Amino acid sequence: MLDIYKTFLFILLTGNIASSQSDIDNAVKYTLNLNRDTVRSGEVASLIINVKLMKNFYMYSTHPEKSLSPTAIEWEDSSYFSAVGILQEPKPKTKYDPMFKMDIGYHTLQVQFKQDLQINNNLSPGTYTLNGTFVYQACDPSKCIPHWDDFSVQLIIEEGDGKAGFIYPMQTEFISLDDKSVNASSSNDELDSIIQEGLFSFILFALGMGFLALLTPCVFPMIPITVSFFTKVGEKEDSSPLFSALVYTVGIIIIFTSLGLILALTLGAAGANQLASNPWVNLFIAALFIYFAFSLFGHYEIQLPSAIRQFSSQQEQRGGVLGILFMALTFTLTSFTCTVQFVGLLLVAASQGDYFWPVLGMVVFSTAFAFPFFFLALFPQYLAKLPKSGGWLNSVKVTMGFLELGAAMKFISNTDLVWQWGIFTKQVVLAVWVIISFMMGLYLIGKIKLPHDSDISFVGVPRLVLSIVFMSFGLYLTGGLFGQPLHGLIDSYLPPVVDASRQNIVLESGEKHMVWLDNLPEALEVAKVEKKPVFIDFTGYTCTNCRWMETNVFEEVKVQELFNEFVMLRLYTDGGENYRENQKMEISRFGTAALPFYVVLSPDDEEISRFPGMDPDANKFIDFLEKSLN
Repeated sequence: MLDIYKTFLFILLTGNIASSQSDIDNAVKYTLNLNRDTVRSGEVASLIINVKLMKNFYMYSTHPEKSLSPTAIEWEDSSYFSAVGILQEPKPKTKYDPMFKMDIGYHTLQVQFKQDLQINNNLSPGTYTLNGTFVYQACDPSKCIPHWDDFSVQLIIEEGDGKAGFIYPMQTEFISLDDKSVNASSSNDELDSIIQEGLFSFILFALGMGFLALLTPCVFPMIPITVSFFTKVGEKEDSSPLFSALVYTVGIIIIFTSLGLILALTLGAAGANQLASNPWVNLFIAALFIYFAFSLFGHYEIQLPSAIRQFSSQQEQRGGVLGILFMALTFTLTSFTCTVQFVGLLLVAASQGDYFWPVLGMVVFSTAFAFPFFFLALFPQYLAKLPKSGGWLNSVKVTMGFLELGAAMKFISNTDLVWQWGIFTKQVVLAVWVIISFMMGLYLIGKIKLPHDSDISFVGVPRLVLSIVFMSFGLYLTGGLFGQPLHGLIDSYLPPVVDASRQNIVLESGEKHMVWLDNLPEALEVAKVEKKPVFIDFTGYTCTNCRWMETNVFEEVKVQELFNEFVMLRLYTDGGENYRENQKMEISRFGTAALPFYVVLSPDDEEISRFPGMDPDANKFIDFLEKSLN
């Protein structure tokens, strides 16, 4: 228990509390959560406190001998549990305080505290409230203010006996977050470092990240659907190409920013990933692609439901705008499958109550991200309005329809992976793509004809060349059906081979030499025995960028050799038995919700290094692995 008299004396000596309270409140932000959503009786759960301090502020450590007013937790009621050990923290900085003639331990910028809690045996399933007080003292160079913040945490007890991996607490040796070489606790220090460079630098960085995100594979499915949609829009006599393209682009920016922030605030930092990986959302996108494809084939005209059309007196204008905004929503849902590192940091910050920088970052990022699609929406409309555009334009629309059928298979296979149907496997999707490729080739030379097609008196050079390209591509894909390796970009769109026993992705070459674990405590135990670091792959079943890294980088011979020096751990954040715990750990401990995301831990559970997601340069990933071993 704190010494009240001593604390009061300290306050008098260090300044006026009333005038300073607001400054300290703004300078210290923290989140307080259990490390697991549900616990069983007899298990150990950990209370995690993630603290972020403004520059020039610090807070005292938990060690009484090195702190005048130590950070602590005081429990109001501990009838459901017992605290295990002391409140854990990273190694504090120390300085000699001439006023009190003693060494004082303190933390700056960011710090994580952890308290292990032993849940009582035979505790009935249900929801329990853990009440306590977080005691800390925050200071700047001129004053210190003590805090006694009451908190409540929900403890959800589920049925069943305690699992072996959670019976005993994982005692970890924390490392200071101020050490740039490691980051053993939850943080958003990467975002903070960007912000500290200034507003202009932040905007430039966000723009750069937006343009780089255009190189990720999951952007490509939206190219044919954008071109085909606005080709049909351009056929309307009263349509304005510039207006439609602007509505589409601005719609992407607004929907991407607002939906991302709403999901972060309601579902947490991983909300966008959860939505993008949701099987119903993927089925919806697939159905939309198929529906639009058959419209391009001439089977029907797309129009909004009558209820929406009747909603406005300006049916045509409003209907057009609503349709374009609907496409912008589809674009956003598709792009969330590629939550790059920068967006992951912004979503974490938003989920923790920061708004200005996440909003600004999302707006700037999505502006760069949407910029090329302004032109993809603009040019097809002008082309559609050219004289005598009917014949060749119809061929373009049908070709785009075939491409959209192929893209739909990607989202159907995503649903299959999450629900584990085992129907739309890699071979099945490949077979469908082969059929589509040959049909496109035959259509372009007039061997397949749709009812609204005009007769082709002769096959021109462009048609012949495109037909050869598509049929050659079909032959290339046919080789994949018989075991021939395909280009990594193509493989990234195909559903992976999954080991059902551990629900891990099977690599084409590396599986014979590697075993992927799916549990961190187990991986750390193996690491201690084998004296190897732990390589963690935060991934998702529906993550296209993850598949790209696995097929293009992980398969490199040098990478395979280096992987043998690690204990390999793969944690899914969008499906599987423990995805919520994996998701929560990525956010709370590493400060991001991005996929993919790679971390190397020591056998003592200390972070050694991290690699922020997809990078086409395999040499950078190799350097990351080599430095992690040194």
